[in-house]
Amino acid sequence: MAFWSVREELSRVSRLRRSYYELLRDDLDQFMLEYALVASYLRFLSSGTPYPFVEKRELKPRARIPGTEHEHQNTFLVVFIEDTVPARYKKYIRFFNVNRTTKANLLQARTLPLPDTFDRNQKYIESAQFYNFLKILLPVDYALLIQRDPTSHLRNRYVLSHFHVRIDWPITEAAEDLAQSLRYISKDLYEKGDQYAETVQKKFFEYYSVPVMVGGRRTAAIVAAQFLKRIPCISTIYVGSSESRALIRISERGASKAVLIPLSEEEMTQLSNAHNMALPTFKKNYVVAREGRRGICIFQVTYSYTNHARPPDDGKLREINPDVNWLTVGQEHILPKPGVFKYPPLPISLIYS
Repeated sequence: MAFWSVREELSRVSRLRRSYYELLRDDLDQFMLEYALVASYLRFLSSGTPYPFVEKRELKPRARIPGTEHEHQNTFLVVFIEDTVPARYKKYIRFFNVNRTTKANLLQARTLPLPDTFDRNQKYIESAQFYNFLKILLPVDYALLIQRDPTSHLRNRYVLSHFHVRIDWPITEAAEDLAQSLRYISKDLYEKGDQYAETVQKKFFEYYSVPVMVGGRRTAAIVAAQFLKRIPCISTIYVGSSESRALIRISERGASKAVLIPLSEEEMTQLSNAHNMALPTFKKNYVVAREGRRGICIFQVTYSYTNHARPPDDGKLREINPDVNWLTVGQEHILPKPGVFKYPPLPISLIYS
């Protein structure tokens, strides 16, 4: 059963908020693709370092990839929630007065290159300066929190309310929470022994499409995603790490990864022909950079859950099987360049080709 309500179950005022949130999220998606992938690529280029393209095998569910840190890759963690995080959850998602995005707090964080003329309205998502403000804050440690402004009662206004937000819910509790909802345990993570508890925790990482030994930001992202199911609304988490070279996005629809891939002239021709598109049109709207005759494009894989990662129909307790996949490759697309309006994502079969 979903922790959030679909449109048909919402009041008209909540439907309006959902529509507005999704509209803002579409824009944020575009910005995050640009920042995570295109801007990172340009950083590699300006340093004279070849871009380390993600291999197809790294995008398969349960892929085990040796971790290499890439210093020119942009890293970040952003939590964007449809409603407001209740104050009682501050113990786990640590947003306090000291890390609100006020001028005084931001000036104390001396590492931030803030402009002399600080406009307090730029933290609101409808502000013309919002994305410049977001770009300044993205490199900070921990997470940024964008939520509905709790002080604004008249309308749905979204604000980048807090920076340096730590996610302090233990992994064991997050894994236990997921396993309870999927009916692999009844109450306690360790009720079936240590080995079973370890398997549950490994499966928790698999559920969110990240390897079990990943670093801080990705772990914080999946723990936050699980914790936010306590709030009956939708949320979106964007995370980028120097190992993954991907934009990982976790929402009510599950997890996806977007990466840069090089396509040969022949592959671009085949793809444009398959979608009844002239090759120059494809290059203009889908190619974010060129390397010789190759075009660099954004590829996105969206993962689907298998029955083992869904609550059982009969609601009965079941045993976990560590060998079965919880995720499959759902959809694969070449995305249009960030900012392109007219052209849709193009379906492609790449990972297992």
